[in-house]
Amino acid sequence: MDDKEFGKHAALFKPLVHTGRGFYPVVVILLLIIGWGVEAYIHQFTHGLGVTGVNLPIPWGVYIINFIFFIAIGFGGTLTSAILRVFNAKWRTPITRAAELLTVCGVTFGTLNVIFAIARPQRFLNLLLYPRIESPLIWDVIAIGSYLILSLVYLYLPMIPDIARLRDLFPRRRWLYRPLSLGWTGSEKQKRLLERLIRILAVLMIPTAVAVHSVLAWIFGMTIRPMWHSTIFGPYFIMGAVFSGVGALIVVMAILRRVLRLEEYLKPLHFNYMGLLLLVLAFAWLYFSIAEYLTVFYGAKLHDMSVFWSKISGEFAPVFWTQVLLCFVIPLLILAFRPTRTVVGTVIAGLSVAIGMWLERFIIVVPTLARPMLAYPIPTYQPNWVEWSITAACAAAIALVFVLFAKFFPIISVWELEEMEP
Repeated sequence: MDDKEFGKHAALFKPLVHTGRGFYPVVVILLLIIGWGVEAYIHQFTHGLGVTGVNLPIPWGVYIINFIFFIAIGFGGTLTSAILRVFNAKWRTPITRAAELLTVCGVTFGTLNVIFAIARPQRFLNLLLYPRIESPLIWDVIAIGSYLILSLVYLYLPMIPDIARLRDLFPRRRWLYRPLSLGWTGSEKQKRLLERLIRILAVLMIPTAVAVHSVLAWIFGMTIRPMWHSTIFGPYFIMGAVFSGVGALIVVMAILRRVLRLEEYLKPLHFNYMGLLLLVLAFAWLYFSIAEYLTVFYGAKLHDMSVFWSKISGEFAPVFWTQVLLCFVIPLLILAFRPTRTVVGTVIAGLSVAIGMWLERFIIVVPTLARPMLAYPIPTYQPNWVEWSITAACAAAIALVFVLFAKFFPIISVWELEEMEP
């Protein structure tokens, strides 16, 4: 097919037509990783959670950390896209679709990790069949379920004009594109309706995402465990989610830019803006962290201080200070100075934040469980191959979704680019 048929933005349609040499090897590698993760889960399902590193009194480990982390990166995608749409930022267009797809992937695979953490996953249905509205777990089911539905609609609606174009350009794929295009013809009435719906959804996504992470924080904060029973946990989780989500989105942008050759669209300008946003969020995250730990220190409650010192100078100190280095020191040194706030520098900072915020979730979950309030020998927790295999499979599945999505749909919204050009 001639590039002239695609118009000015033919480069955005090339992945749909041309399959590079690395496409099939990458798909095969990702499928192998996913297959190994499935095998690990079958092993866990057959023999029980005892094959993982979790134990009593530490029933939550990598799976709950992944649950919080994946939903957090989805939150960052949502907030970035929604806020940029609400304020009609002109530079948002090459970023929003990837951000919205990241949201759907994050919420989906984050929710799956909850099921992985249940010894008998069929009992998850009891939450739906016999709900207790006073339980924060039910609040979480309602919030995340609503969030996932809204995220799917929020991803799909802005795709309709591009899908209609693909319906006309690719007759052999019309079986896919025709029903998804919903009879789009590009009339002014349809455009006005679509733009109004997108604006409404963008506004709705912000409070919904805030509610999801508030409820997620209350699962911890509503307990009386040391360093969990805190009123700051709601905004603390929200800030951490935005921070880790923006870091992950920067990494995704860089990979798409490199693999799909989108340098013309994802420019240094975009990475500069995202880097500045990440820098501001780094200071905000530092503020919330200091507020949390300073309050605990001055309260000096016996059980709180046991957890506090295990993080600051105890067995969890290497993880704690590593996440401080990754979440604040490295981003500050890179992003605070214009000469280093390049594409490469911003990607390094984003990757550093993403890894650091996973460690930060570890620091929230495990040390508190490792310091039970009752007389109990101090336990240890070491994730094993089962948990790491399933985690790797989730990451590979997210990557595979992006790979296949880019093969069937433009990863950047073409019609919005054209709308912005005048």
